[in-house]
Amino acid sequence: MSTTVPLNWYALLLVVAAVASWGLTFPARRLGLLTGYVAQPDERKIHRQVTPQSGGAAMFVALLVTFATAASVPALAGLFRGSSEPLGLLLGAAAIFVVGVIDDVRDMSAPAKVAGQVLAATVLYFMGVTWFQFKVPLAGLVQLSPEWTPLLTALWVIAITNAVNLIDGLDGLAAGVVAIASGALAIYGLHLQYLGNLPADNIGPLIAVVTCGVCVGFLPHNFHPAKIFMGDAGALLLGLLMAASTMLIGGRAAGTVGGEAARSGQTYFFFAPLFIPFFILGVPMVDMAFAFVRRTANRTGFTTPDKNHLHHRLLRLGHGHRRSVLILWAWTVLLSGFVLFPLYVSSVNAVIPFGVLALAVVLFTLFHPSLRRQPEDGEEVEPAEPARSVPPGPETAADRPGPVGEGPAGPGTTAAPRRAAPARRSPGRGVPAASGRSVSDR
Repeated sequence: MSTTVPLNWYALLLVVAAVASWGLTFPARRLGLLTGYVAQPDERKIHRQVTPQSGGAAMFVALLVTFATAASVPALAGLFRGSSEPLGLLLGAAAIFVVGVIDDVRDMSAPAKVAGQVLAATVLYFMGVTWFQFKVPLAGLVQLSPEWTPLLTALWVIAITNAVNLIDGLDGLAAGVVAIASGALAIYGLHLQYLGNLPADNIGPLIAVVTCGVCVGFLPHNFHPAKIFMGDAGALLLGLLMAASTMLIGGRAAGTVGGEAARSGQTYFFFAPLFIPFFILGVPMVDMAFAFVRRTANRTGFTTPDKNHLHHRLLRLGHGHRRSVLILWAWTVLLSGFVLFPLYVSSVNAVIPFGVLALAVVLFTLFHPSLRRQPEDGEEVEPAEPARSVPPGPETAADRPGPVGEGPAGPGTTAAPRRAAPARRSPGRGVPAASGRSVSDR
């Protein structure tokens, strides 16, 4: 069975979202500088220069442009006709975007920010962008009652938006992770539609495709060294889009498994709607879980900022800015590929539990706070290299100390300069490394 919407239209919308996001970021940068919508460096942040953080505005307008384009395509009319979900998504996105802008400008309190997230989730719920059911392994379909659906919707939006916001600490990290995760979710949802296990008029895959395109277009401006940040407005917006798409795909998929799927690795694929968000968003989910445990153990508030996130740990392990980002991108690709692998390779059900355990062990080994790896020769390091001592040699007149202002021959002459230790750069400009690169300044 094929989908009602041809795949080439989704590819077109991906391009439209990417081009719109890329092009709109240029005026967003100028607008941020003109209006003072900028991120100031401080002792907790990694960047060391004033940078506009108005990238979320470009993302939001790109979302509107892409949805307007989709609504004008006759082949996509079935996604918009007679449904309040597209409008509900845009209204919820507008609400969370405003919350993010206020937080960027005025630094909202944690309760106020959560209230804004609940408001956005409420808009989604009343406009139909929510769960209907879960497929639980060995338990079949679990229908959600009207009493629980609003609460679960709000909790899910709060969790995903904060998870994306927490990893937005290095240039390109959040945009890249969400691009990979939303791309994997789009593949997953479109395949469900192809197999007839997701209604053809479900807008979840469309949201995932648009989210991926928006992030891809923003990345050239945001990759290290970043010319612009997405700010809380962009991070919360991406989190809401991911929350909406995962609810619409994972909470609407049919629960039947049979035929070829039952005899292949795709059996696991049908159990994934409940778990796929935790895999494709594994990096921000793990980071948020570690932050919760860490701050609870330290008896500090969950909103208390620190420098112990995954990307901070990678920097302390000796990885540079770009390498740390690429490592976390690679983990997102690995986790996303892990849940999509059964789609294309059969008879892999037996190895999946072992793969889960292997991933858990590797994650624990790499990111456990008591582990520290010594950097190898040629790798970037945070502390400055100690000055090398001058090897002993024959003492000359120029080397002998004398009174200040006098050279070795007496007053009025100047002593030859003594060999100096290698100069250090200021902390704000990075420390020279053997590889020629410098430590990140964000």
